[in-house]
Parts: sequence; C-alpha cells; structure tokens
Amino acid sequence: MPSQKQLRWSELRVGITVVIASVTLAFLVFLMSGSNGLFTTKITLVTYFDNAEGMRAGQPVELQGTPIGNVKSVSLVPGRPLAPVQVTLRISKQYQEFIHQDSTATIKTAGVLGESFVDIDSRQAKLGPVKNGDELRSTNAPGLDDVVRASQGTLQNVDILVKRLDRILAAVESGKGTLGEFINDPSFFNRATTILNQVQGLLNDVNAGKGTVGKLFADDSLYRKANDAVDKLDHMIDEVNQGKGNLGKLVKDDSLYNNANQTIAKANKLVDDLNAGKGPAGKLLKDEEFAAKLKNTISKLSAIADRLDAGEGTAGRLLKDPSIYNNTDQMLIETRNLVKAIRENPKKYLTIHFKVF
Repeated sequence: MPSQKQLRWSELRVGITVVIASVTLAFLVFLMSGSNGLFTTKITLVTYFDNAEGMRAGQPVELQGTPIGNVKSVSLVPGRPLAPVQVTLRISKQYQEFIHQDSTATIKTAGVLGESFVDIDSRQAKLGPVKNGDELRSTNAPGLDDVVRASQGTLQNVDILVKRLDRILAAVESGKGTLGEFINDPSFFNRATTILNQVQGLLNDVNAGKGTVGKLFADDSLYRKANDAVDKLDHMIDEVNQGKGNLGKLVKDDSLYNNANQTIAKANKLVDDLNAGKGPAGKLLKDEEFAAKLKNTISKLSAIADRLDAGEGTAGRLLKDPSIYNNTDQMLIETRNLVKAIRENPKKYLTIHFKVF
C-alpha cells in the first residue's frame, strides 16, 4: 500500500494539473472571444439600441469589416424608452484613432442565420477620435423580420403571376387561343411537316445540281469563268503597271505630269498677268477709264431702251404705234395680191411696146 506521503504527493500533482488545465482553457476562451491580446490596452465605448437582436457578451466588434474588439456587456437601462438596450464595447486602443465621435454602430448578422455582431462605420465621420467612455450613435439594420415583411409584397406578386401562368397553361392545354390551337391542332403539325418536306426537296435539288441555284453551286463552269475573269483583271493590272496601253501610259508616262504641270504654270502666269493689268484682257479688267466708258455706254443704251419702251422717236413709234403695223400688214397683203395677179396674167402687166423712129 502507498504511504501517506505518496498519497499527498499524488493529490498535489492532480491539483496542479487541474489548475494548469483551467488556466489554459481560460486563455483559449479569451483568445476565441475576439480579444486582440492578453496585454493589449483597451478603451470602453457604449451605444444604445431599441432591440438587442440576439446580442450578448463576448460577440465581436468590427470596424468596417475588420475585428477590433468584442462586446463587454448587454443590459437594459431605465429612462431610455426608445433605446433601452445598452451595449458596452471593449475596443483595442490601437484602433482608437480610426473611430470618431460621430461614427455609427449597427447590430448586424453574419449571414441569414449567423451570429450577431456590432459593426462601427466611420466613413462619413468628420469629428475627432473618440475617448474612453464615449457614446456612439446607433443605427438599425434591417432584421430578419423586416426582410420577411418587405418580401411579402413580392411573394404576393409572385403568387398572382403563378396563378395567371397556371390559367394560361390550362387554356393552352384545352386548345384555346393561338398557342393552344398550334399545340393541339394536328393541321399545324401537318403543314409544318409539309413545309419541311418541301424545303428538304429543294435542298436535295440544290445538292443534285438541279435548277438555277443548284447549277450555281454544282456547275464548275461558274468557278472557271470567275477564275478566268480574275486572271484577266490581274493581267490588265500588270500591263497598267508596266505602262502598256492607253491606261498604262496615262499612269506611267511622266510627260502627262509634265504637261499638266506646265499647263498649270501657264494658267498661273496668265492669272498673274490679268491681276497685273497686262495685255488686252488685263487692261479690260484693270483700266478704270475703260470701265467708266463701258458704264456710260450702258447708261446710254438703258436711256434709249426707256425711250423705245415709251414710244418716243421713229423707232419708238415703230414699236408702239399699231397703225404702222396695220399699214405694213396691208402693204404686204396688196403686194402678195399683185404678185399673184402678175403670175396669172403676165401679159397684162408686162407688155412691151417697140417704136421705130
């Protein structure tokens, strides 16, 4: 049998083992609770919500998706009827500069059925960093109940749509409407089969080289003609590049360019001479005395035309006096009558008398 001393030593070892295991377990629980280290300095912040939404101590606190601490406690406080739930946050001091006095805290859920956590948002913040014990303004994120209530209208619309679709399918199955007749009437199928057979026959004829389209695909002469045309065109292009023929000379002969260049140069010189007033044409364009004479002549012609139009002078009367026209017309008539009478009886008017002295 073991001695009394050995028994005591065994009990002491068991006690030491239990203490070490407890400390290790507590340390692991502390690490898993979202803390950033055993010796990390922390600050405390508080915020208030109208509903805890499953929040409890130890749950994580995030800053725009980044873990920065955990929830220290959740409790109800009197005197705050609109937001009675007090949530105390333990935040690592290294993140204090990123949290501002006008930052907002929101209870969110990781997924649809995940655990709740506090998310701090500082993106729209403008004030300075928070201090230990400051209160953060809270905002409410839509909970599961809110999502369900918001989706009820959509579910009702889906239900109405399903019922309408069911009625449409029932009408189609009963042969009502165009789609119902198309599905249930065998004549549509027979017509479609006939059309497909005709199309298949056309394709067979084309493959067999029958008809215009079939010859187009099956006859090699079309390919040979096209190939010959391409060869001739290529030959023509080669002759043009070699300067043969009228078109080749037009493209390759430098004399055409030289003649065109000389013509343009002469035209430019002619225009320069005209602008300088050289030659008859230049003087015609540049001589002011000639321009004055031309203007004077045009003025006189215009005055004569006005007098003629007014019936002044012999020429004006000739144009405006109707009696002159009438007398002239009468004289022409009498002249025609005289000529006619002479032709009918020339002896009467053309008798010649000879006398001998």
